[in-house]
Amino acid sequence: MLERLQKILSDFGIASRRHAEELIKEGRVTVNGQIAILGQKADPEKDYIKVDGKLLIKPEPKVYYAFYKPRNVITSLLDPQGRMTVKDFLKGIKFRVYPVGRLDFDSEGLLLLTNDGDLAYHVMHPSSEIEKTYMVKIEGIMEIDKLEKLRKGIKIDGKLAVPVSVNIIKTLKANSWIRITLHEGRKRQIRKMLERIGHPVIRLIRIAIDGVRLGELKPGQIRPLTKEEIEELKSKIKPHRPNKNK
Repeated sequence: MLERLQKILSDFGIASRRHAEELIKEGRVTVNGQIAILGQKADPEKDYIKVDGKLLIKPEPKVYYAFYKPRNVITSLLDPQGRMTVKDFLKGIKFRVYPVGRLDFDSEGLLLLTNDGDLAYHVMHPSSEIEKTYMVKIEGIMEIDKLEKLRKGIKIDGKLAVPVSVNIIKTLKANSWIRITLHEGRKRQIRKMLERIGHPVIRLIRIAIDGVRLGELKPGQIRPLTKEEIEELKSKIKPHRPNKNK
């Protein structure tokens, strides 16, 4: 569809419409090899439009998905050892997306996938305090004194790891299910915390990242995030404050 060049340049994020007019007047824009003129129209799907000799390539739209990562799957798009990775489940996704953060090989549950690098960075950064909630099956019966130890924090590699919340959900004959919520997510943090108090992990499932829930997803399934889920995640992004001491 034919559109004014100013609008095309603006839609591609090259410049505002007013600045785009200046680029055209200065002869820095070409259409199919010819210098463009102000008021000219073009079809961004068919015409070759260049600014300062660089071809305009429309950026991919930002996409966001919730994925149920099964156990024994690498949270990566490539594994040198040839093990199954997240990429093996992305055949129905037409845009290149990346997993946000980590979920251990032997853990399962909710993983965010996106091509929005800014959102991914802030979801992973501790300063955003994005809550991540897990259901964990452990060996043995969790006693109240052990639960209190968890709530006060467990030292791991010299640093105290304190959960946002932790509760006993179900007690079986020889095992317990607990729900634990964290802000940070150090490598194998939950497993290490529970090993310290004598309750090795049998199964670990991440069920939520902030307002995004695993819900009815089954292992290996993917769904797009809702508009509300995306907006809630973005609302947690804190504006960058430059260091005044520099």
